[in-house]
Amino acid sequence: MNYAHITLKFIPLFLIFIAIEVFWVVRWKKQKYSLRESLISLAIAVGHRMSKIIPIVPTVGLIKFAWEHRISTISLDHWWNVLLLFIGLEFVYYWYHRASHRIRWFWATHAVHHSPEYFNLSAAYRLGWTGGISGAGLFFAPLVWLGFQPIAVVTALALNLVYQFWIHTELIPKLGILEWFLNTPSHHRVHHASNSTYIDRNYGGVLIIFDRLFGTFTAEEASNSPIYGLTHPIKSNNPFKVVFNEWIEIYKDITSTSSWSKRFCYLFAPPEWKFTRKSQRSLSKI
Repeated sequence: MNYAHITLKFIPLFLIFIAIEVFWVVRWKKQKYSLRESLISLAIAVGHRMSKIIPIVPTVGLIKFAWEHRISTISLDHWWNVLLLFIGLEFVYYWYHRASHRIRWFWATHAVHHSPEYFNLSAAYRLGWTGGISGAGLFFAPLVWLGFQPIAVVTALALNLVYQFWIHTELIPKLGILEWFLNTPSHHRVHHASNSTYIDRNYGGVLIIFDRLFGTFTAEEASNSPIYGLTHPIKSNNPFKVVFNEWIEIYKDITSTSSWSKRFCYLFAPPEWKFTRKSQRSLSKI
């Protein structure tokens, strides 16, 4: 599912807003702006774009299979079908995003996006390179199977990601009544935080309603400022290290044991499973 060519059209607008943010942070608020992290994000974004040039056979094949075996054909000539696609995309994106945090196999790609320790607009395009290999298309294939054309699903996903660009900032405060149903900068600051009360919350794309419905919503609290970055920071300026670090850690973990059940957990259990297991093992030695 190649949505990169759609988001490319918005790059000039993204750069303008990033320039405004830098000016506002440095000149107006007199705060530090991490140029180093922004350059790392840019390098990773270039790699992400290059990764989309190569068709990923499993993803392409899955989407093609879903379309060839669709149960209907849904035209977008009517506004209610466009609305249905929007809601459907939001629903599957919620579960894709939630799985990207709770299943280590998917987290290995998504962890790249959560690696910045400064939260600004440049973090929006720090995206992993291995989504096609890990099988992210699995979550969006049901929309194609239901009858939405693949290009329509890809376009809807691209616009979803374009929307999420502006919510990667600390400069915009809470937005009143919009906080009830939209994913806002305040909600997304919580999502990117590594505070224990904030971690793995607010998975929505454009909407926040599915988080409220499925119990994963947490509001930002003034008394609990977000701390950004991974719970176990990578501490590297090398884009390749940032992109492949979790995959390398997975390889180390599955080759450290001969137990297939443990190998399965290292691959598909929540990312913290390995640390929980190590803590339990340490306690048993006391």
